[in-house]
Amino acid sequence: MTRTYTPWILLTVALALAAVYLFPLYWMYVTSLKTGSEMFANPPTFWPNNANFAVYPEVWARRAMPTYLWNSVVIAGGVTAITVVLGTGCAYVLARYRNHWIDIGLFFVLMLQVLPASVMITPLFVGFNQVGLLNYPRTAVVLAAAAKAMPFFVVLVRATFMSVPRELEEAALVDGNSRVGAFFFIVLPLARNGILVCAILTFMSAFGEYIYSKSIIQSPSLQPASVGLSGFLGPNSTDWSSIMAYSAIYVTPILVAFVILQRRIVSGLTSGALK
Repeated sequence: MTRTYTPWILLTVALALAAVYLFPLYWMYVTSLKTGSEMFANPPTFWPNNANFAVYPEVWARRAMPTYLWNSVVIAGGVTAITVVLGTGCAYVLARYRNHWIDIGLFFVLMLQVLPASVMITPLFVGFNQVGLLNYPRTAVVLAAAAKAMPFFVVLVRATFMSVPRELEEAALVDGNSRVGAFFFIVLPLARNGILVCAILTFMSAFGEYIYSKSIIQSPSLQPASVGLSGFLGPNSTDWSSIMAYSAIYVTPILVAFVILQRRIVSGLTSGALK
């Protein structure tokens, strides 16, 4: 009897946890459609009585959402490209060449992940100002965010490379391949699932980058959507429906991408690079 009901109990617990986790998203979409009086009603309504769908096109046009979203895509794409290109080689070296210097390097890589962005922004701002990168603020933000994302990417991809047997590389070297050729034609194809998953997670994280963009980019035409959202906030801000509509427009593309790629993400994280 216990074995019969155990799967249903676990399913019920999983659905309850999923409902708790997803409720803020649901509340964001519902609140965006409510009127001002209904928004503060007590007890609250879990579905708007008179849904106001016009708030979405109004916010889209009034807040220049296409520009903000494009800037977010540019920044996230740049961060992902730099992280993948540089981080993949770094992860391979840390996975294949083991000595005390490599262990020290891995320790410093992990220490970089500990530092919060709020601590790093001041020295980065001064450094970028010295080399003139503040004249190219989006480039400066991409470099800063890539440096922040690199340790996370390197540690995860290193584990993927460690799951690829060394014997495959040695066989390729015996067959006449160079070390570079063995990496590109043997190791990299086998590790592509893990690298792709880490690249997707890096893009999603960089899409919501805020601290560096808020501190470095001053022109609204170059700011990402995360900074544009802060334009609603102020001491007298009461237009919560517009704030929630903006947030819904901003979050929905990432949610759609995650739903589409969830199978690949889960398989890459759980099954490793080898089939």
